[in-house]
Amino acid sequence: MPTLVPHPDGQARPYAAAAVFHQTIWACGQVPRSSDGSTPKDIRDQVRLTLDNLDTVLAAAGGSLATLLKVTVYLSDLTEFDRYNTAYLERLADVPLPPRTTVQVAGFRGDKRIEIDAVAAVSPSS
Repeated sequence: MPTLVPHPDGQARPYAAAAVFHQTIWACGQVPRSSDGSTPKDIRDQVRLTLDNLDTVLAAAGGSLATLLKVTVYLSDLTEFDRYNTAYLERLADVPLPPRTTVQVAGFRGDKRIEIDAVAAVSPSS
């Protein structure tokens, strides 16, 4: 049976922040939403905040960005790929880069232009 991880911000949602099963973390999609509810305008800032949010969820589940196994990135506009990719690589500069899929999607709410979900391993020390 998987262990469901609540959202680190304590807000109730109709889904878990992550599920842990057999030392593997399945994180729900993270978006560039700050603790005050705002979203940065620049895609690079959105990438950084989204990865920060993902890191927080992974930590709550016993992992980190360093234990990523697979990342899926949803962009609202693939013409922003180069700017997104630069910020992504900068934020993950100190960790092994996992396999990644990036696709264009439509229909984000508000100013959000990115969502990232991931699969990660539980850290060996957890």
